[in-house]
Order: sequence, then structure tokens, then C-alpha cells
Amino acid sequence: MRKLLKWIGFLFATAFILGMLYLGNLFLMKPFSLDHYLGKELILELFDSPEAQTYLGIVDRFNWATGHQSRISITGLEDLEEDLIEAKEAKSMLLAYKDASLSKQQKITKKIAVFDLNNTIEESEKFPYHSYPLNQIGGIHLNIVEFMTDIHPIRNVKEAEAYIDRLNLFDDSFRASLEILEAQRKAGIYPPRFVFDHVIRQLTEFLNYKNEENPLRKVFVRKIKTLELDTETSEDLFLKLDSAIENSVQPGFELLLAFMNETLPQANINHGVWSLPDGDDFYALRLKVYTTTDYSAEEIHNIGFKEVQRITSRMQEILSQLGYGNDLNVGQLMNELNEDSKFLYSDTPDRKELVVQDYSDIVEETWRVAEDYFHKMPQSKVEVRAVPEYSEQNQAGGYYMSPALDGSRPGVFYANLYDIKQTPTYSMRTLAFHEAIPGHHLQNALNLENEDLSLYRRFGYYTSAFGEGWALYAERLSLEIGLANDPYDELGVLQSELFRAVRLVVDTGIHFKRWTREEAMDYMKKVTGMSDTEVTAEIERYIVWPGQACSYKVGMLKILELREKAKQRLGNDFDIRDFHSTVLDYGEPPLFIVDELVTSMNPKSEE
Repeated sequence: MRKLLKWIGFLFATAFILGMLYLGNLFLMKPFSLDHYLGKELILELFDSPEAQTYLGIVDRFNWATGHQSRISITGLEDLEEDLIEAKEAKSMLLAYKDASLSKQQKITKKIAVFDLNNTIEESEKFPYHSYPLNQIGGIHLNIVEFMTDIHPIRNVKEAEAYIDRLNLFDDSFRASLEILEAQRKAGIYPPRFVFDHVIRQLTEFLNYKNEENPLRKVFVRKIKTLELDTETSEDLFLKLDSAIENSVQPGFELLLAFMNETLPQANINHGVWSLPDGDDFYALRLKVYTTTDYSAEEIHNIGFKEVQRITSRMQEILSQLGYGNDLNVGQLMNELNEDSKFLYSDTPDRKELVVQDYSDIVEETWRVAEDYFHKMPQSKVEVRAVPEYSEQNQAGGYYMSPALDGSRPGVFYANLYDIKQTPTYSMRTLAFHEAIPGHHLQNALNLENEDLSLYRRFGYYTSAFGEGWALYAERLSLEIGLANDPYDELGVLQSELFRAVRLVVDTGIHFKRWTREEAMDYMKKVTGMSDTEVTAEIERYIVWPGQACSYKVGMLKILELREKAKQRLGNDFDIRDFHSTVLDYGEPPLFIVDELVTSMNPKSEE
């Protein structure tokens, strides 16, 4: 027995020493493995973000140790400076790993990480204040409310108390954001006037909510009721909640509102980033980040015009077959369809519920059909919800939120139901294809569930060209596999592709060609026939998010180009499921990596 205990003690001591040596290597020197280093950095970044921990879901069970559920990010100027230092240190560490010592997968990982860090460092050094921290589609005033109402869980009293703890930090977080806004003011950078108008309205509306209508309180009350707590506990929680809203939330919103009102006279009279210091160089960097190509603004502009011509020709052909005259252009004809009551829901009290259910039915049908075109489907399900009322007026037609890592929260496809004309029935299938299956949800959920990839490849890098390019490709794929056989549904798919092609034209038009907001809106409405509400929201989105709108079409065109090349090279060995796996099984890489992966696909006879 003594001998056995001695051996157990020896093994324990050995394991302890080896564990300490590993941790010492991981945190105090260059880690043995590039994957370990990037994984460590990702974990440290995760633990630096309480919101990210909550978003993943799986970390919540360890809240007793992390305390993340009671914290929110407080990011000021000092944090931005630290981020730049850390990015430079990370790049130096990555370059210390020589390619000769890396596996094929690690070489890919290194390329991705260095590409990302180079872009981050360049933007932080040259353009630290060129983005707009507060705008009509994003910023702390919207993001933090959506996070609290949609992501923070309230499954017990402790999580309810943590919710209140987070509300009590709103004022501190908003004050930190104000530091960045003040630095931007010193740099002479201000958003256009319409951004001020929207943000001031959003802040004012939030502050004017009656107590019971405040979304932060409304959601809290609804979730507390499901817990069936005793009266005393519930009342105590409500008192603490109301105190947090009064003493932290409202002062934080008032602080931002005061700043926006004070700086309103300095609003930028122009709309494109060309008007900012070194604006053309900033825009070139944004295009590089979002498209992961070396296309110039001029090249993207011209690609857009060519695609607009091709797509409108096919739409005109379908419209002629349906009996619509040739005396109007495609945009005008589509405008007529947008106004046709047979394609619109009645504006009844239950309209939103009906639309959500119809979207859900489309997603269910699409899931069944798509299974034949992929080797595997996600384990996580996807739900359809309406965009929250407090942000729906200025949000895009739809967007997606990934599921929790531990399966506690499904993926969510948010549909904007603010205006009935935003939801013509012929376009609903297309939006569902894009946001849910086989688009964002399929791609994102498969990536989250892919345990064959390193932590960094699963969670550490995302490029819009890949994610949005895939989602737009998913629309085309759905048409090809028979999910949009009705000619009106095909028009919906083509209209969606058309407005992504138009995005290439208007985004570069605004930020490079010096178009005004109104010129871009007129062009988009004329070509696409989209409603005034949707066109306004889209163009204003491109203005505050330069370059991102180009990623969709550039990404889609690259995936289609690579698919065609694979078909020609592989011949009879080409399998659409294999192609999809090659694109989807390697995380969310830049397009130049996807090109390498598809090009390296071998015929089955050579495997």
C-alpha cells in the first residue's frame, strides 16, 4: 500500500511539475505551438470581455469564478492604446514561428492572423478616429440595450441580480465612450448631419420611455414572472432595477445626448469618408479588410456596373414573361410590385406574428431540402424573431445572431417588420435563405460546432467577404436547387443580388467618387425599385460603415468563380457537397485562403 501511495504521489508531483512548466511556457515565454499561443490570446481576450463570455453561454456555469455576468466592458482611450501595443506584440510573436516548423494548417492560420494584425495595426496607427462610435445602426446606446434584452440570461435570482449589476455600470461605460468621442472631436472628425439626427432621436426616445415601457425593464419583468418568485423577492428586485435605471442608465444616456446636441453644429456637410483626413487611404484599407482582396475602389465600382447590367437583363426577361410591359425599367416595375397589395401583408395588429410564422415555415422547408447538398447540417437550430421596436426604424431588412456555444441559445434570424413594404412576400424566401439556411446560420453554426479547428480558427477571425459572400451565394444556391421555382420568388432572389451589385456602385460612389447621400439613394431606387424606407436605411448604413457593403458581392463572385474552376478541373469527380465542405470546414478565412483551399482539391482518383 505504501509503495502504491508513493507511486501515486510521484505521478501527481510529476503531473503538477509538467503542468507548471506548460503554463510557464504558455504565459511567460514563446509557447511551443502557434495554435497554443493564438488560443491563449483568444482566451485572454475572451476573459477581457464580459459580454463575449455571456454571448458564448458555456461560460455562464462558471460565473461563480469569473463574475462576468455582473460586469460590462468599459472602453476608453487608454484601452485603445493598449490594444495597439498588444497587436504589435502579437505580430512579433507570430513572425517568430518559422514556416518550416509549422504544419499545413498552422501555415494557413499564421497567414490569416498576420493579415488581420497588419490591418488592425495600420488602422490603429493611421486612422484611430475615422469610424463613428455613435451612429444609427450601432454604438453603445443600441448595442448595450440589445445585449441586455436579448443575450443576458435571467434563469434564477442570481442572474437577475447580475442583470441589475450590469445596469449600474452603464454610466461608467458611457463615460469611457465619451473619452473616445472627445478625442475624435479634437481630431476634427464628425459624422454627417443625418447621423446626429438619428442618434439624438434614438437617445431621446429611450429617455422618454415611461417606466413600464423601458425595454430594459420590460424584458426584466417578463423574465422574472417566469421564475415564479415570492412577492417579497420580486418587489426587492424591481426596486433595485428601478434604482439602477434612474441612477446609472438614464444619466449615461443623458451624457451622450448632451454631447450629440453640443457637437451638432459641427456635423460633416459631406457624406463620404473621402472628406476625412487621408480619407482615400482609409477607404482603401476598409475595402482590403472587408473584401480581403487587392481590388481598388475603381475596379469594384466597374464590377458593380457590369453586374447591374447582367442581373437587370435577366429580371427584364422574367418580367416580360409575366406580362409586364417594356415601357418601364426594372426598378420601376419592381416598385410596382412593392406597391401591389397581393404581395403585402395587411397592416393588422397580428401582422408581425404572421410574418414571423411564415418565415419560420420557409426556414423549416429549406432545411429539409438543403440537407442533400451538404455532408452535414448544424446541430443548433435557428429561430425567427422581429427586430426590436426600439431599433427597427433604422435597421436593415434582416440580420442574424449566432447560437450559444453550449446550445443554450439558438441562432436567431431577425426580420425587420417596421414597414409592411419591407416585407413583400416574393422577397421573403430570399431573406430567409441569406440569414438562416443555407446562409448565415448554416455557416456560423457549423463553424462553432467544428471541433477539428483550433480555437483561433473557430472564434478568432471573421471576414465579411467570407460570411456575407457565403450568405449571398446561399441565395443563388437555393435558386439552383429548386427552392425558388415561382418566377416571383426568382425575381426576389435576383432583386437581392441586384441590390448587392448596386452596393458596389454606391459604396464606392459615396466614399470614392464623392457622391452625395441623395445621389446614391436616387441611383439605388431607380435600379432596384426598393422602397423609400429601405433605400434610405441602406444608403445611410453604407455611409457609416464604409466598405462593408462591398463584401457581399465580391465574396459571392469569388465563391462562384472557384466553384466553376473546381468543376472544370475535377470533371466527373466534382461533388457539390465536397466543394461546400472545402469552403466551410476551415473556419471563416479571407478569400485568398479559400482560393488556395479550393485550388488544392484533388480528384477522387488521386486521394
